[in-house]
Amino acid sequence: MSLWIKICGIGSEAALAAARDAGVDAAGFVFHAGSPRNLEPERAAALVAGLARGITRVAVTRSPSQSLVDDIVAGFRPDVLQTDVADLARLRLPAGLALLPVLRSGQALRAPLPARCLYESVASGKGELADWAAARECALATQLVLAGGLTPGNVGNAIATVRPFGVDVSSGVESGPGIKDVGMIHAFVAAARAAAAQPVEIREWSR
Repeated sequence: MSLWIKICGIGSEAALAAARDAGVDAAGFVFHAGSPRNLEPERAAALVAGLARGITRVAVTRSPSQSLVDDIVAGFRPDVLQTDVADLARLRLPAGLALLPVLRSGQALRAPLPARCLYESVASGKGELADWAAARECALATQLVLAGGLTPGNVGNAIATVRPFGVDVSSGVESGPGIKDVGMIHAFVAAARAAAAQPVEIREWSR
């Protein structure tokens, strides 16, 4: 199975085109007022108007109000809603909307884990590394998308360590807060694909 790659915090036509041309699987659009990547649903809809349906459109939130979720669904029409796992119990969501629950480093996890989830650092979009050891344990039990502090320089090591289903990057491909760098997007995707193509090293336990 090939590695699933998402570029998050898309805010411009150039960034979206770079993600598309690099061959990503998903593009994330942030709807959170505290983020420099925050968009209005109508702006996100305009960005993806000409985007091929082969790229999954992910609405990214954190502790959203019901009214915000309703506006995102109506104005943007995402394929997937990404938000913290604790948010989901209180939200009314339309049937058929796929979910990407977010788990965070240091958080007590309840079994069973979601069939697919995103494992993140405590603070999103700040370039903070997630706990790779804990992520690795989760990756043994679910389709885990690793996020948090990933860059073109460390994503290969992250993939070799965690062996995730997918990876997600935002600030790690930016020249400034919320400003995506086209070259860094291509470098990240290339590094991630190369690392995923490497055979898994199997080590026997020391006796």
